[in-house]
Amino acid sequence: MSNAYEEYMKQMVLPMREELTRAGFEELKSAEDVENFMEKTTGTTLVVVNSVCGCAAGLARPAATQAVLNSEKRPENLVTVFAGQDKEATAKMREFFEGIEPSSPSMALLKGKQVVHFIPRHDIEGMPMEAVMNNLLGAFEAHC
Repeated sequence: MSNAYEEYMKQMVLPMREELTRAGFEELKSAEDVENFMEKTTGTTLVVVNSVCGCAAGLARPAATQAVLNSEKRPENLVTVFAGQDKEATAKMREFFEGIEPSSPSMALLKGKQVVHFIPRHDIEGMPMEAVMNNLLGAFEAHC
């Protein structure tokens, strides 16, 4: 990839990253970031696999941010990896989603290192944002 293309993509996705970080999500941008986080993590973690697609913009990110901002029960940790941008980080995080096909956008609720709830793209795309948010809120209620 050319440097001009990489710089363009970094600038283009900046607002997509900030939507989650403003809501308290920590970005994991490298495989090492993911490894370090997963080594020390305890409790519950919401992982958002971010994406540039329309269903991420109109559904996944708004549902995730609204769920964590408006829930009394919420995960102790909020992290995100960006599919297609931070490829090594995304691949490393997906190693923890044992037996689950790669999907972006997607959301995983982990208890320790174990996935206890997963929302793949096909449960996001074409759904009302409120349905995706309620899916997360139900998972928070059950596991947090």
